[in-house]
This record gives sequence, C-alpha cells and structure tokens, in this order.
Amino acid sequence: MNNDKRRHTKIVATLGPSSNTPENISALATAGANVFRINFSHGSHEDHSKVHAQIRAIEAAENRSIAILADLQGPKIRIGVVPGGERPLEIGDEVTFVSEEPLGSNDVPLPHPEIFETVEEGHLVLIDDGRIRLRVSKAEQGKFTAEVLNAAVLKDRKGVNFPDTTLKVDPITEKDREDLRFALELGVDWVAMSFVQRAEDIQELNALIGGKAKIVAKIEKPIAVTNIDEILLYTDAIMVARGDLGVECAWHELPAIQRSLVSKARKIGKPVIVATQMLESMIFAPLPTRAETSDVANAVMQRADAVMLSAESAAGQYPIEAVEAMASIALATEAAFKDKPRKIEAQIIDAPDDSSSIASAAGILAKLRNASCIVNYTETGATAVRVAKTRSDVPILAICPNENIARPLNLVWGVTPTVSNCENEFKSAREGRIPASLDHIDLIKPDQPVVVTSGSTMGQTGSTDSLKIAYLGR
Repeated sequence: MNNDKRRHTKIVATLGPSSNTPENISALATAGANVFRINFSHGSHEDHSKVHAQIRAIEAAENRSIAILADLQGPKIRIGVVPGGERPLEIGDEVTFVSEEPLGSNDVPLPHPEIFETVEEGHLVLIDDGRIRLRVSKAEQGKFTAEVLNAAVLKDRKGVNFPDTTLKVDPITEKDREDLRFALELGVDWVAMSFVQRAEDIQELNALIGGKAKIVAKIEKPIAVTNIDEILLYTDAIMVARGDLGVECAWHELPAIQRSLVSKARKIGKPVIVATQMLESMIFAPLPTRAETSDVANAVMQRADAVMLSAESAAGQYPIEAVEAMASIALATEAAFKDKPRKIEAQIIDAPDDSSSIASAAGILAKLRNASCIVNYTETGATAVRVAKTRSDVPILAICPNENIARPLNLVWGVTPTVSNCENEFKSAREGRIPASLDHIDLIKPDQPVVVTSGSTMGQTGSTDSLKIAYLGR
C-alpha cells in the first residue's frame, strides 16, 4: 500500500543485506520509503554504486522522485587489542589508557593520540555503547588513568565515547573524503555528517561538497546539542541520532533533548530526522512493540520532517513490514491530530521577508479554503521548505525545474516534488487555472481549489511574490 501521497511525515529507510535488491528497494518505496540511506560505515564503493543505480532505475520506472542520503562514517574511536583478548573489570579498578606501546600490565591501548590532548580529570569514559563506564582520575602526557564504575568485561576494539570532552579530531577522516568524492560522483542528494561538534565542522564539509548535495548534521554528542543554534545556521538539515547521543547524554534527558532539537530545527525552517531504534524489535519480529509505536507517534506529533529505520530495514528479517508499520503509525497519528485547532506560531506570522510571508499566508489560506494542495513553483526548493515550516496539514506539491531540485525535497514534511518546465502551466497557474496537463497528479482535485505560490517570471530564483487560488480546468 503506497501511502506516500497522503502522509506528511517522511520515512528514511537504510539499505543493507536484507533490502538492497531491486525487488526489495521497489517494495520499500511502494511501502512508503521516501529517502534511501546508504551507510558508508559498511560495504564497498562497488556495492554502493550498484544500489544507487538500482534506486535510480526504480525511480525512472515508477516515475516518482526518490532521494538518496549518503551517511559518512566519521571519526570512530576504538580501543586497540586488549592483552589476552579480554579483561574482567570490577568497580573501583583502575585502568590506564596509553597512546603508544609498550604496554604495562595495567594498560589498555587507545591509538588516538589526539584524545590525550583534551581529556581531563573527572571526565567520563564510556566503552562498548556505554556498557562500561569509567571516570578519569589522572591525566598525564600520552596517558590517563580511569576508575571503573561498573563491573564488566573489556574486549578488543570496542568503541569509546567521551561525553565530557571536546575532541580535537578531524571531523572528516580520509575515509570520509574518499567516500564523499565517490558519493558526489554518483549523484547523491544528501550527505550526513557523523559526530558533528560545532558549526565549523559543517562549514568544512560544505566547502568539500561545493553545492553538489545538501547536508544533514547528525547530532550525536552533548557538545553538538550545546552548539545547535550555530550548527543550524550552516546545515541544511539535522538528524537526532539517538544511538550515540543516548550513550553520551543522561538517558533520562534524551526525550527532552529530542523535543528541543526538533523544535529548534522547525523554528528555523530546517528539516529534522528522528532516528535510531525506532522499531528495533522488528529486526526479528513482524510487528512493533507498543512502546515503539508510541515512540514513532511521538516524533510524528512533534512534527519532525522524517523518521528513520536503520538495522530494521538494512539487516532485519522484516524490512518491508517495518516501513509499512512506520507509515501506518504516521498516518494514524496525523489523522488523529489533523482537525485539532493549533496555535499558529509567532515566528511564522512574523515572517522576515516577502517570500516567507507568502509561504505563511499560503498555509493559512489553503486551510481556510479547504484546498486540495498548495502548489509551489520553485526554482531552488526554498519556497516549498518555507511552506512546510507552517505545518498547515494541506499537502504541498513542489513543481521543480529538474530532479536535482526535486529529489532533496523528499525529506521535507508534507512535500511531494515533481518536475516540470512547461511555461504554459506556469502562466495558467498564475492566472488562477490549473491546466489539464497536471490532472494526473492526484493531489490536485477537480472539485477543490488549489493555492498557488510563484514568482513573476519562470526560472528566476528568489522571486516568490504571487499567491493565487486556482482551479483545475477553469
């Protein structure tokens, strides 16, 4: 069942061994996936190239726009080889982390010399997704000692998190640079940056991308939460990546952090994805738990632009069922809240420029006139994003000059992108008539008005100055 045309909240589905065949990708798209995530932490460039080609072939065959998100691995911090392969730890034990060999009997290798420049006494050290917790008791040149806070077994090459430490690591590794070059050559629409700490990290990535794709900043560290206002100014979207974020932040604060991040992104008009463990039980089960259903519904009620599946669709036993479940939850939640009166947010009314004012007015007018959709003629996609910011509940049809503009909009709340360069269609819409050539688009209804935003001249960017009520065939 393809609920894509009626659902405002978008779905990002990660592809992997369970789902990266043409048949499964097509089924996922039909089930409701709007964006496919390619995780560059796994697989080869050859694998990713095949998947990219399969997505584009399905897009062409089904005559629908699909976005592709390339997720860069980022700087992964891991311990080295533990002498003997593993080491039992008891509360109160002391462990010394060293950057170089030789190792003492109490030492654990941490082959990341840059860490030792910034870690300080009192900082937390979390190993193996937080299963092992330590606190630094002494920091010296090239090594630090930490006290064990819970009994556990330390094993080789486990990941390490430093929630209290601002890490002096290159946010874009050499692997990331190679992966980025390859992803841009393929022609991906979005690039996700892992372990963002500050706005400068986004600026560095932006310089490498050169406008060839849009950026998603993954918010995974407490320092990124602290710096979110500056990060939002430079990124195109954010992801509330609750895996590492949940490890590094106090677990009981995570729901409030998610709500704050979604609110801040919405306020500035930047798309926001809520991700990680949303339907995790569906890796092995055909139905979600009640708690998972509520978790997805909560993100939908917060009016996040998108919710994301990771292992559920990449490696799980029920990838298609997971997308169907997520789409069903989103549809049911949106329907329950659609007709409830909502306060129009002050920052939307106080639009800072003419284009924003028209976008805000379009959302209000469409609701008042019971319009079937809001049609945006947009050269860059910016107008569609501005209209989506109002969360008016009326579907948004973004008519774009090419697929490079249309595809990224698949991540934006309530927006269905399509491509058209027909000047007669544009002129008709500005005059209050929707031409019959657009009647194949099911968002346009013959018995309902359509609200149209456009500029004065087709092809001119930044010129949205017109708001019309139009009708099909009149």
